[in-house]
Amino acid sequence: MLAENAPEPKGHGRGRFRNEYLAALAATSSLVASVACAGWSSPAIPVLRGKDSPIPITADEGSWIVSLLSIGSLFGPIICGLFVDRYGRRLVLLFSAVPLIAGWLMIAFAQSIGMMYAARLLHGVGYGLAYSVTPIYLGEISSDRVRGSIGVLVTVMAKLAFLFEYSVGPYVGFRALAWISLALPVGFIVLFFWMPETPYFLLARNNQSGAAESLRWLRRGAAIEEELARMQKLVLDSKQKGNPLKQLLLAPANKKSLVIILILSLGMQLTGINAILGYSQTIFSRLALPLTAAQLSIVLALVQLGSVLLPTFLVDRAGRRPLLLASTAGSLLGLSTCAVYFTLDETTTDILSPEPGAAHGWVPFAGVLMFIISFAIGLATVPFAILGEVFPKHIKAAANAVFAVITSAVVFSVVKLFQIISDGAGTN
Repeated sequence: MLAENAPEPKGHGRGRFRNEYLAALAATSSLVASVACAGWSSPAIPVLRGKDSPIPITADEGSWIVSLLSIGSLFGPIICGLFVDRYGRRLVLLFSAVPLIAGWLMIAFAQSIGMMYAARLLHGVGYGLAYSVTPIYLGEISSDRVRGSIGVLVTVMAKLAFLFEYSVGPYVGFRALAWISLALPVGFIVLFFWMPETPYFLLARNNQSGAAESLRWLRRGAAIEEELARMQKLVLDSKQKGNPLKQLLLAPANKKSLVIILILSLGMQLTGINAILGYSQTIFSRLALPLTAAQLSIVLALVQLGSVLLPTFLVDRAGRRPLLLASTAGSLLGLSTCAVYFTLDETTTDILSPEPGAAHGWVPFAGVLMFIISFAIGLATVPFAILGEVFPKHIKAAANAVFAVITSAVVFSVVKLFQIISDGAGTN
């Protein structure tokens, strides 16, 4: 990661950051392509379990289709750690599209549940890899003045992916959705292919002329000598400090910070956010409302997209701890509302009305929206903000990798258990 409080070089006014935003948009389009794989299951599972299913599946097989994405994503940080410093951020990020493309092709031609499982594992690899490399690339190309706004792109692009799948999926055929979704990783390759490698990596490979050319393009001809010298110093410092993974796991201060981050990760994922997003259409199919389950999912995606902008204005003003507490309290209230509603529906006969627009049908949907908004203002963002603050720069990549692997394992457990829990408590 580059120095965060370095003085800004002189440039060309408001247009000086244009190339940085261009590179950032191209890089974060990888997240649209990869996160679409997570949103795909919401419209796809009801089709696969329907009477005209192209590949008939059971409820248990559906839960594997959803959860195998998390198993595949375990390998993304590992691949990133092995190759990102050898082949560069740009090439590894471009490679993340390969398993996504292969996965969509397998779904488009799938004739068996085994082929679906393999496709979802490939999707997970691309998902985990994109989420591991993209923050590194963004951190190494962005100036201090735009690093915050560029960082917001990571979350916004991810939510756009959910909105895309929720909006398109219910209105096209199962295989047509795979072909349409295939355009996302292909589009990413076309956009990102023309972007430069990061100057930080090029300096680490002793390519000073290439680093200068990359930085000059990113800064649009502004004076780069001082910034290039600072980067060279950071590269030398990181090489002298040795293996970052050993420092992360052996240094007492770093181990304590890692435990704090992992506790926050557990708190974030055990809310069941990934299960709700992966099964939103299935959950909403039980609600007696004028809107269809597909339309309710689109509303959910729109609210989620708007909610991710709130932390941008709140996190530095309100502080991390108050936001986490408020977020947790709101999430608890929203989830409790849904839990009580669906439990009563499972154990009584007069909670849900068969008539659309029943007066009580909005209650669980309002609970889900309250959870989504509450989750966005703290639990969804504060752990990542703290992750970037508590570790020294030279071990942040190692901390991110450990965080991502453990988070993926927790997500798999939560999503796989959703079907079992919903069978016993309701919503299915």
